[in-house]
Amino acid sequence: MYNKITIIGHLGRDPEMRYTPNGDPVTNFSVATSRRWRDRDGQQQEETEWFRVEAWRNLGEVANQYLQKGRLVYVEGRFRSRMYQGNDGQMRVSNDIVANEIKFLGGRDQEGGGDFGGRSAGGFAPVSSGFDDGPSAEDLPF
Repeated sequence: MYNKITIIGHLGRDPEMRYTPNGDPVTNFSVATSRRWRDRDGQQQEETEWFRVEAWRNLGEVANQYLQKGRLVYVEGRFRSRMYQGNDGQMRVSNDIVANEIKFLGGRDQEGGGDFGGRSAGGFAPVSSGFDDGPSAEDLPF
């Protein structure tokens, strides 16, 4: 079985880094993905999905250093959903991604833009967790 998700979206808040009791850094941030369309009546519609991203060790340190609210980012990793009880007592679902690759899209001072390859005006290259989940798009011969 294989569990892999890829999203491109904007950070909803600045990353927050913390350390586990054994000293491993972990960074959390939220990413919003949106889709827009016109309904049958010609009205503009928009649907936004929020994902909570978790990046560990070196990947987390780099994400914490370079990402900020509004930044366009590509995230690849393992999908995990969990249920929790909100402050109002209602059960909620959280869409979580444990990242194994993050690509910074757009320049350092841009909210978006740049090409999909992660190499942009800011010169950022893809960052990986170092865990081998198979070949990346750059490794394929076509």
